[in-house]
Amino acid sequence: MLKSKSMSAERQQLVDELKALLEQDVTAIKDQVEHIKTQFYRAEVEPSTKDECTNDDSGTNEEEVQGIKAEEQPDEQEEQFKALLAEYKAKRAEIAAKAAAELQANYQRKQQLLEEMKTLAEGETDAVMSALPRMRELQAEWKGIGAVPAEKVQEVRKAYQQYQEQFYDMVKINIELRDLDFKKNLELKTLLCEAAERLQENENVIEANRALQQLHEEWAEIGPVARELREELWERFKAASTVINKKHQTYFDELHAKEQANLEKKQAIVEQLREINAPVVNNEPLSSKQWDELTEKIQALQNEWRTIGFAPKKYNQSVYEEYRAECDRFFHAKTAHFKEVRDTFNDNLKRKRALAEEAKTIAEQAKSDAAIQWNETADKVRALQAEWKTIGPVARKYSDDLWKQFTSACDEFFNAKREAQKAERAGREERRNNAKAQFSKRIENLNDNQKLYRLRDNLQQEIKTAENNILFFTAKSKGANKLVDNMQRKIDELKAQLAEVKEKIKVSEEE
Repeated sequence: MLKSKSMSAERQQLVDELKALLEQDVTAIKDQVEHIKTQFYRAEVEPSTKDECTNDDSGTNEEEVQGIKAEEQPDEQEEQFKALLAEYKAKRAEIAAKAAAELQANYQRKQQLLEEMKTLAEGETDAVMSALPRMRELQAEWKGIGAVPAEKVQEVRKAYQQYQEQFYDMVKINIELRDLDFKKNLELKTLLCEAAERLQENENVIEANRALQQLHEEWAEIGPVARELREELWERFKAASTVINKKHQTYFDELHAKEQANLEKKQAIVEQLREINAPVVNNEPLSSKQWDELTEKIQALQNEWRTIGFAPKKYNQSVYEEYRAECDRFFHAKTAHFKEVRDTFNDNLKRKRALAEEAKTIAEQAKSDAAIQWNETADKVRALQAEWKTIGPVARKYSDDLWKQFTSACDEFFNAKREAQKAERAGREERRNNAKAQFSKRIENLNDNQKLYRLRDNLQQEIKTAENNILFFTAKSKGANKLVDNMQRKIDELKAQLAEVKEKIKVSEEE
């Protein structure tokens, strides 16, 4: 998987942060490490803001990211990050091993103390007073010993409380001493009650619950109080604990409810994506405008998705995969559509460029070829124009310039055609005027019918000669048709003159 520069920078920063954290006490950085790990793998899964479809804060957790990465080839940054994590885990494992060994040693020592406490608690009543100093020594040593394995906590705590209470119940002979211990324990447990009650004001329910567990551990370490106060004091402590526990439970209930609501919101977005994808799935033809409108809707839903938090862990990955699949389905189809459009545009561009070049060639020919057949060539140009209309659009960046090239070449040809025809009409008019003048001059010189008869015969001979000559010309040369046209006009003029002479002969003979 290729990474963007921005993503590489972000991940490198996370690697550097983790590396710096490892210089600290690893037992105090767990939350920070977990946060960095989540951010690192989330940065790998989620696309940037502009990719597409691909860059969203959908609430993907570490397990989701790990699932997505399962088949990817790790990169250098990931290898470095994993090495740092391994170092972190190794340090924690080492500390955990030491802690476990220490817990076991503490357990063994407390077991030894419990055995001695049991002996003292089960001793003779008259020996209790002499055993009291030793019991206090054992209590002091007990308090100085650290924690034991979690599965042994209840066991040693229960035994300790049992032997303590059993021993002090035997200390009947010295009520004053017992009352003094009870008073000290009462003060300590009262302080714990007050501390638990203050915890109720802590808005951070997780922190408050963790602190409460510590208070319970301290409570268990403190000896008993006067029997008549035990229940009342315990109820006070338990009541404060209940408030904190309820807040803790309420927090998680609300969290689960929020996650459920988030799941419903995400499922609704998936359904909307399916509706948007319906024409895509059904292969319905969509215009570019429709694709743009659907893209805006998809992007709006993606933005909304990013504002929604985690769904329940059980469903979070599956709903994300449904969401990702619908987004991918749309954008893959859109990419394929516009690739096809680009291919069509490119084909249209080639065809229109060819027409423009052909039109330009014809326009250049019109300027240089004096024997050009204007009507036939004009038909070719019109055919090019008709073909142009049958070709679809091209990319907008080429459209205007290409259209200008084509129309300019066409206009250039038709302008040249009009100028040539204009000059030709002027030439024909001049020959016609010249012919009339010559004919009139010939008529003026004729004074009798004999002259008219000779003129008639001459005209008929000229017409016959011209008609014979016109049969000689074929399309063997570029100028052949043009010569034929000129000769046909000359024949028409001679025939007009012949008709006029015949009319004069007729009038003369009638006189």
